[in-house]
Amino acid sequence: MGDYPFFQVEKIPETKTAILYFNRPEKLNAMNWSFWQDLPRVIDELESDPEVRVVVIAGRGKSFSVGIDVFEFFINNQNALTGATADAREELFRLILRMQEGFDRMTAGNNIYIAAIHRHCIGAGLDISAACDLRLAARDALFSLRETKIAIVADMGSLNRLPRIIGQGNARMMAFTGRDFTAEEALRMGLINEVYENRKALMAGALALAAEIAENAAPAVRGSKRILAYMEDHSVDDGLKYVAAWNSAFLNAREIQEALRRAMEKKTKKG
Repeated sequence: MGDYPFFQVEKIPETKTAILYFNRPEKLNAMNWSFWQDLPRVIDELESDPEVRVVVIAGRGKSFSVGIDVFEFFINNQNALTGATADAREELFRLILRMQEGFDRMTAGNNIYIAAIHRHCIGAGLDISAACDLRLAARDALFSLRETKIAIVADMGSLNRLPRIIGQGNARMMAFTGRDFTAEEALRMGLINEVYENRKALMAGALALAAEIAENAAPAVRGSKRILAYMEDHSVDDGLKYVAAWNSAFLNAREIQEALRRAMEKKTKKG
């Protein structure tokens, strides 16, 4: 892996899992420019690594992430943010699109991404969680789409992805109020899949889930992610035709036989 100041990667080859840590604990993993610059590169490396099929995203220190480092961002991008010229407006437009790249590569990638969230999951922390395939949380987690509190329209993906995860009503409640939501509230609205008592249990659960997913046939998991993504903006009829075409092209009899063999071995051991 390359040298990325904001990130630390820990690989577990036996389960084809990588843990992507946010590693700025002294700032509660506030996302400085190193995050936005390097996330697409880190994701590209993880996507091209044959030893990685599932990525657990977690935060070092006291919090998952409090979101963008607002102070640093405003200091470093004053011209784009305050300039009244067409060039300044276009510069800001290009900057926003560049910052979206890492999240987009996660959703378009073949790996499965699991957010393991403890304590703060605010703003851009929620954006990256929404870009993950699955979300788990410790009981102390707090979720907030807080941009309206600082006079910003959230532009890193939460407004675009959350309605498909938690529905329009819940997404609007989060966006319009900017309030904090507990792990239990997030579980009820479908934002997270499971709640764990503490951070240690959370990481154990996330790694167990990653291993369970990685044990399944890679093309089947990858294909399932593709079909589910396709169904976000297509009809059921279109989706049925797409999955029929997918299996017609990619169904692998050897992998089916191997999966059945492993299932029979487990059944025999239990018996």
